[in-house]
Amino acid sequence: MPRRIYVATAGWAIPRDHAPSFPTEGSVLERYAAGLGAVEINSTFYRRHKPETFARWSATVPPGFRFAVKMPRAITHDARLAGTRAALEDFFDDVRPLGRKLGPVLVQLPPSFAYEGRRAGAFFRALRSLYAGLVACEPRHESWFGRGAERLLVEHGVARVLADPAQPAGAAVAGGAGSLVYLRLHGSPQRYYSEYGAERVAALAATARAAARGGVVWCVFDNTALGAATGDALAMVRALQG
Repeated sequence: MPRRIYVATAGWAIPRDHAPSFPTEGSVLERYAAGLGAVEINSTFYRRHKPETFARWSATVPPGFRFAVKMPRAITHDARLAGTRAALEDFFDDVRPLGRKLGPVLVQLPPSFAYEGRRAGAFFRALRSLYAGLVACEPRHESWFGRGAERLLVEHGVARVLADPAQPAGAAVAGGAGSLVYLRLHGSPQRYYSEYGAERVAALAATARAAARGGVVWCVFDNTALGAATGDALAMVRALQG
């Protein structure tokens, strides 16, 4: 698989149906990392973890493994990006022990949060003063898909997530900085539940290959409610290797 494409699930649970695809020895994360080369940490959205926890996770996985980390809801949903400098400093202090294994930081915004250029600009300036790595933003209000928001994301080197299902419709196309294409695959038609299946995974693999010519690509399967994400991610790896 091209090294510029990372395939992950949201969290590293291994459903029983897919356990034979992973080793039987080691922690769940060790076993997961033997089969997939990346993961999206969603628990950081709900609560802080100690730096020692991130250090342990980093030490558990191979050198080429990468963690995407979701930004806390206290920043994105409660504060709605305003006055978050101290919270951003805490977040990056916490995740720093991941070291070179830290991949993109994901900024997911609530559906009711409309684009405000001054607020968003101040937030991304603060973020970039603390972190120079890959950043993806998943806005879910239609106002974030206009020219002003696009210019701001490009200015700060932030990729706009390509989401499936696309809500709003503009989310069907990746945007922002071209150095990263971040696909969040929530399950379609039933969000979090539906399996993508071989035909759609093959189409996603073609999309990922094309996008990888211009930057790093992350494909994160978030259809975890019934364990479909793991099977789809493994199928994606096979499709990319074919």
